[in-house]
Amino acid sequence: MSERKPPGVTFESWVDRQIRTAQERGEFDDLPGAGKPLPGAGAPLDEQWWVKEQIRREGLSGDALLPTPLRLRREVERLPATAAELTDERSVRDLAAELNRRIVEHLRFPEGPRVAVAPVDVEAVVARWRADRAAAAPQAPEPAPEPAPEPPRRERRRWFRNRFRR
Repeated sequence: MSERKPPGVTFESWVDRQIRTAQERGEFDDLPGAGKPLPGAGAPLDEQWWVKEQIRREGLSGDALLPTPLRLRREVERLPATAAELTDERSVRDLAAELNRRIVEHLRFPEGPRVAVAPVDVEAVVARWRADRAAAAPQAPEPAPEPAPEPPRRERRRWFRNRFRR
């Protein structure tokens, strides 16, 4: 369909003819979704449908669309759960420090709605991470006490054998 519309032919009739000839050649046969209803048909029209569809297709969360203070506040709320996934204390400290850096940056140059956001206490985050880790660590069962080893057996002589050997 790379040919140009000839002069003197109305656009509608030219397009209709292109579609009809493509149908006759069978170019529309076996297309994916043939005979199926259109997705979203009958649903109320949403003004932001394309944004929601893009977010769904890209596998993103809606947090990316939030203003900066709301996004930071949500990250503060989710910090314990995010820290619980980390395996060492240094990573937890780095995570909290990075969040604090972004919060301070926002406080210096605020944008968006006025929402109270304060830096987090890194030591409190680390203490909670340690406590959660200690509670989640499976308690190793105490090993069963081993039976006391038997003393080496001496060769016992029977008294009656000794008595009659003489």
